[in-house]
Amino acid sequence: MATLKFPSRWPPSDPDRIQLYSMNTANGQKVSICLEEMGLDYEAHRVDFWKGEQHDADYLLINPNGKIPSLIDPQGPENKAIALMESVVILIYLADKTGTLLPTEAVQRFEHLQWLAFQAAHIGPMFGQFGHFYIYAKDKTSDAYALERYSNETRRLLQVLEDRLEGRQYIMDEFSIVDIAIQPWVLRLTDFYHATDQLNISDFERVLNWQNRLAARSGFKKGKEVCGA
Repeated sequence: MATLKFPSRWPPSDPDRIQLYSMNTANGQKVSICLEEMGLDYEAHRVDFWKGEQHDADYLLINPNGKIPSLIDPQGPENKAIALMESVVILIYLADKTGTLLPTEAVQRFEHLQWLAFQAAHIGPMFGQFGHFYIYAKDKTSDAYALERYSNETRRLLQVLEDRLEGRQYIMDEFSIVDIAIQPWVLRLTDFYHATDQLNISDFERVLNWQNRLAARSGFKKGKEVCGA
């Protein structure tokens, strides 16, 4: 097994276990929910970005971008330790490691991967920008353009999900890491941004039913709270 330096600020109690460095943001919850749903043994370390801990020099060795989440698997491919950043990549890695929640057959795999890219390129950035201008920057600008733009784009993306969920229980034909990647961001619109009225969330009945169906799963319940306050 290759050696890999763990961030000294968050020493592992068992260096042979998967180490998660995260906070319970939407991006962080994706990985902790995935770990719980897959039943993997791991240690969780809270990286408090409100305190700037993501800029710790040792942490930057495993995540040069200074974001959460990150993951170290001491038992990685070919029994070599591996450190990973970017939540969607971590989800794919864990799916491949366990052989679950992501097909191996080429056509189905790429169908899943395109929806993961949809989350990473559209859902996360646009929902995040909406939240920024709706919550954090609302008293910093008198220009309504940004909030209107990101409100409209958020609703457009919700409609994409609404259309996709017609006749489906999940984003794909069965429960997968695609659902894990997207659900925390959708839930954030109501549970954290409290934007039910701003976005007319009730217009997206299938999305709400899907979100609630996933939220009732034990893995989602437990994973959502990992690395919280």
